Amino acid sequence: MSLPPTAQLLAFDAVARRSSFALAATELHLTPSAVSHQVAKLEAQLGIRLFERNAHGVWLSSAGESYLARISGAVAAIVTATEDLKHGVGNSLYVHSAPSIASLWLMPRLRGFAKAHPHIALNLSAAHTPSDFELGQADVDIRYGVPQWPANLEVEPLFEELIVPLASPEFIREHRLKTIEQLLDVPLIQSNVSLIQWADWFRKFSAAKAPERFAVRFDRAQMSLDAATQGLGVALESVVNAGGHLADRKLVAPFGMSKAVKVKAHFVVYPSRNAGRAPLQAFLTWVHQEAAKTRQR
Repeated sequence: MSLPPTAQLLAFDAVARRSSFALAATELHLTPSAVSHQVAKLEAQLGIRLFERNAHGVWLSSAGESYLARISGAVAAIVTATEDLKHGVGNSLYVHSAPSIASLWLMPRLRGFAKAHPHIALNLSAAHTPSDFELGQADVDIRYGVPQWPANLEVEPLFEELIVPLASPEFIREHRLKTIEQLLDVPLIQSNVSLIQWADWFRKFSAAKAPERFAVRFDRAQMSLDAATQGLGVALESVVNAGGHLADRKLVAPFGMSKAVKVKAHFVVYPSRNAGRAPLQAFLTWVHQEAAKTRQR
């Protein structure tokens, strides 16, 4: 297997992010000509045009977009690990997470981890696509979905979640929302990535068929919850993700928690080879403690 030189990959990554050879050159402390030369050599080695160029600028080709999606995490991991080593950071931990749980559940609690483990340098990234452990993109991943992952990965459930209709108090008053049947006559918010969809919820709690059209659709729970807070409709979301909204009374469950679907959808996932790492063990202990507090609440 012949891997391209690191200099070529760094040049490609910088130009792809900056959409400019000049800006990439400034970032890499090289001349634009040197960056262009590295990219050209990479394209020649791969036999594929990674960028389209004209007098107005440079942009990724379709092949370049696909290549960047596969290598950007690995390049970032190499750069960060190198910087950590240069600055004497030995206890670094790279955590990847599904976006909604990262922003709505993990981030508000990270200060506690930082205070308990000041010697651990924590690096957090978030995306819907799970991290590729073989590329070294992360040490541990908080994944959302059905746990159908390779056998060489350790999979630990975090908590059981309640998925329930949520709306703002103003919306409930305006529409005099009291019965499930009324949901057929008010705007509903669709969360495209949720394991539990409106059709699943209606099958469990109503003889009526769920509507096929929705007021708005989102691919982030954060956006779905914010839309419900703004009175755009009723969202079907996790009580864990909506914890802050519920505590502040920005959202309420109009039919109560008895009309919730229970699901285990968030899991801590990491390669078996990482199990002995002290920073990972510290994070696992802490994150399970936080999950236990969430279950109790």
